[in-house]
Amino acid sequence: MSGQLLVAAIISLGLAVVAGVWWPRVWLGLTLAGAVAALGAAVGVFATGAEWEWKSAILLGGDAVHMRLDGLSALFVVLTAVVGAAGAVYAREYWSDARYPASAPRGRAWWSGLVASMLLVVSVSNGLHFLMAWEAFAICGYFLITLDPKRPAVRAAGWLYLAASHAGTVCLFGFFALLAAKTGGWELGPRRDDAALAPLFWLALAGFGVKAGIFPLHIWLPAAHANAPSHVSAILSGVALKMGVYGIVRFSGWLPVPAAAGWVVTGLGAATALLGIAFALAQSDYKRLLAYCSVENIGIILLGLGGALLARTHGDAAWGRLALAGAMLHVWNHGAFKALLFFGAGSVLHATGTREMSRLGGLWREMPWTAGVFALGAVAVAGLPPLNGFVSEWLIYLGLFDAVAGKQAPAWAAMPAVILLALAGALALATFVKAGSMMFLGAARTKPAALAHECGGWMRGPMLALAGICLALGLAPIVVWPALASAAGAWHPAWAGAKLEAPLATLGWVQLGLAGLIGAAATLLWRKVRTNHLGRGPTWDCGYAAPTARMQYTSGSFAGLAAGWFSWILRPMRTLRRPRGYFPAAAIRLERVPDVMLEQLILPVGVRVMQVSSAVRRLQHGRLSAYILYVVAGLAALGLLVLLESMP
Repeated sequence: MSGQLLVAAIISLGLAVVAGVWWPRVWLGLTLAGAVAALGAAVGVFATGAEWEWKSAILLGGDAVHMRLDGLSALFVVLTAVVGAAGAVYAREYWSDARYPASAPRGRAWWSGLVASMLLVVSVSNGLHFLMAWEAFAICGYFLITLDPKRPAVRAAGWLYLAASHAGTVCLFGFFALLAAKTGGWELGPRRDDAALAPLFWLALAGFGVKAGIFPLHIWLPAAHANAPSHVSAILSGVALKMGVYGIVRFSGWLPVPAAAGWVVTGLGAATALLGIAFALAQSDYKRLLAYCSVENIGIILLGLGGALLARTHGDAAWGRLALAGAMLHVWNHGAFKALLFFGAGSVLHATGTREMSRLGGLWREMPWTAGVFALGAVAVAGLPPLNGFVSEWLIYLGLFDAVAGKQAPAWAAMPAVILLALAGALALATFVKAGSMMFLGAARTKPAALAHECGGWMRGPMLALAGICLALGLAPIVVWPALASAAGAWHPAWAGAKLEAPLATLGWVQLGLAGLIGAAATLLWRKVRTNHLGRGPTWDCGYAAPTARMQYTSGSFAGLAAGWFSWILRPMRTLRRPRGYFPAAAIRLERVPDVMLEQLILPVGVRVMQVSSAVRRLQHGRLSAYILYVVAGLAALGLLVLLESMP
């Protein structure tokens, strides 16, 4: 039954691609129906524990279409369906036909194509067909990012995304081609005992790592997430990045991996988490801040996966299952709270027209619903109880702590990983205190912020639904343990029947009690404020007789101290004009944090490559005599090499 539901979901989404251009209501119905069918397929796998596998009689590229749905792929199907459905509803108001008559119809079509292609990515079991689905997924993402192509920044972000995607695809083509050459065909499946396949893991890590946004392969991510429509940013961050994670997890489970894989993945995870949140803290554009925060959360997932790889190569230690369960739960959690935060960011952008935090302020008065759900998402992404982000990070911590307690070789990787994960969590808290206070607290800094308005029901509904998911996963995490155990068993069959009590039941009761205490304290405080008839008055003005909104903290000043710790990697670019004279008219201090890997490494190298290419191109001028000279010079050089090799 699960297989039929999955096929029905893909067919429904395929029909939605056509309906999206002409019939918005039909498109929404088909998209939601496809999402519900995909959810039903995944729940069926979790409930029965059975793996679904199917081969068609029709050949595509010389091979039958081979599809497979197990506990691991079902976990990603759930995420794709939930965020895909929420974004479709959200887009009805956010990217409506009335406001965007030219791009809204094609946006709907590409949206359904993106969701369908991601479902195919996690279910096809043939290397050639996987590459086809992967390419369709990349192309749909490009056209969604560039829905507003009149803006140069949008076009540049789209091309960068496409170039990075195809650089990763080149690695994946090499991976699947070499795998097919060694195994004799494109069919995919478990081949854990073939040690000759282990070196292919590095190609898979590079190819999927580009899509996942592993540092320093994340270069496409900040620009794409910042310039895409906010519902597109939500699915790119919440789901599309996880396709890269799926590839790494899937093929590290199906194929053997080198002995160093666990160490490398753990190291990459720690660096990605810490540096991702450091760049996030330094941003003044709240969508770029959320983009870099996604890099951090990919690092957290990799820390859990790295711990699982270390445990698997050191005696199938039980703590590895905890670390993997935490990583897989964080896939769900990050998808929920990051989509929620991007929806909240879209509501702010929809109301104010700016992405600069220092041009906002005081929005909670006019946008209480958006402020409330954004605050809830911020608590979740900072990994604070009683919400879902805390649960998955806690599982990863448990696994890593057990590795340290074991005093074996993995302890050397687990101990610094714990420290760096804790530091990243502290910086994440500082980052979202900054973002929330700059956007929603204080006084409005500009007229658009003062005239902001709350979003409508079509945008508010998906935000409340995702907020409910974050709350439910935090208060009742034991409910998802069977799904996590199923995914762990699909990744490593030795863990499928392992008796490991889920520590989530006790945590759920603790989280529920904590939520009750927080709710009771908030209710008592609110009642006291209401009954005491407190009045409003000016705060201490620090000696200024008439304080203005410009005297508030800016995003740069708020994060200046912590960002200074990472100036060695952030490399901020400053513009400073000091006050001059006894009565200075103006002074300026501007600071921009570039994407160091892109702007100071890759682009300069690219410029040099283009210069060399242009110089070499001058040799192609059409004169036959010169071409004959090139051939003679080449033959002479070859003859000289042969002569030198033959000499004693």
